[in-house]
Amino acid sequence: MAVSVEEALALIYTQGNPLGSEIIPIENALGRVLAQEIIAKHSLPPFDNSAMDGYAVFLSDAGKTLPQSCTIFAGDKEDIRMVEDQCIRIMTGAKIPSRCEAIVPIEEVTYQNEKVTLPSFIKATQHIRLKGEDIQSGDLLLAEGTKLYAHHITLLASQGRTHVHTFRIPKVALFASGNELKMHFESIGTHQLYNTNTPTFAARAQELGCDVIFTGTAEDTLESIQNHIRSALDADFIITSGGVSVGDADYTKEAFRTLGMETLFESVDIKPGKPTTFGKIGTTLILNLPGNPLAAALCFELFGQSTILALSGQRDKYLSTITTKISTSFKMKKGKRSLIPGWFDGEKFTPSEKFGPGMILPLSRANAFMMVDASVEEFEESAEVKIIPTRWCMSSDEQKSLITSDLNTL
Repeated sequence: MAVSVEEALALIYTQGNPLGSEIIPIENALGRVLAQEIIAKHSLPPFDNSAMDGYAVFLSDAGKTLPQSCTIFAGDKEDIRMVEDQCIRIMTGAKIPSRCEAIVPIEEVTYQNEKVTLPSFIKATQHIRLKGEDIQSGDLLLAEGTKLYAHHITLLASQGRTHVHTFRIPKVALFASGNELKMHFESIGTHQLYNTNTPTFAARAQELGCDVIFTGTAEDTLESIQNHIRSALDADFIITSGGVSVGDADYTKEAFRTLGMETLFESVDIKPGKPTTFGKIGTTLILNLPGNPLAAALCFELFGQSTILALSGQRDKYLSTITTKISTSFKMKKGKRSLIPGWFDGEKFTPSEKFGPGMILPLSRANAFMMVDASVEEFEESAEVKIIPTRWCMSSDEQKSLITSDLNTL
């Protein structure tokens, strides 16, 4: 019996657990997921400092003309104390002298006879960066499960962090099978096709931060497919396509079954992609996707991406959606959850004009898809829809509905 999309994703997240951790230098940590909390060891700024090139003054100096006693540069170690009836020239980033109450920018003063005339109004602590106003020692900076982007590296460097604990990158294994399919680097006969699914899975898994291995092309024999499965079992996740539909003259299902695969679901109530199968052998998760390219690619976005997110250790591991408006009226056959590819331009979503489970061109011209509820058969122009991006990852730390219903009637 086919499971619902929600049931399939629940099983994936039940089985997909974060992998072990490793220590890496922050220079190599971009895109990795933290396996530890990062607590601030240093306050930022570490001392009161000037936000401007200007003059350190007392508030009572407003409107006065004063001599300059000295100049403080950024990085100067000497502790300097303010004295009455004098001002101190100070550079951006330099340590604020003791008793200083404000900084007056250079452009707000006038010079005459080597003296400085200050403005008539000076605000307390103006242009002073106070110690710890950005970060206080002991603050939680990054939670475990945070995927590291460029400005997280900035944060780590600010604390003098050289290395961090991160979850291990998921290792994804792929192999191809089918005498009618050839890899893009092979010659094909008139009765054969190029295998587009394996390169697609490899590229998407790499985009999602995985370590991808290709074990080659299996012959259409039970023994050959079993050997390819055995060679892939040191991976965290095996992805195949084809050979999972009822009536397939293929040994894929049998090969996995004879090697002890525990099947968690073997069909999903969705179009296209019903024969999608998910299971495991030991700790290695297995996803068998349909053979048709568009069906395989869209189901990868739902089930393959979710598996990778579950394995990654990310806190925001659940697929999420963008709510937008559809650019044109759209009709479909109701009765089954449907995956509809299309293009999101930042304002509206335009469904692909023509697409079918076996097509390839619509994939290259789509950057998102919507999963439409079985009860819907038509959308009017500008109706609200939920879309799932395919060229970037939209995820959340809570599991939310991915389904587009008739949102205007909710």
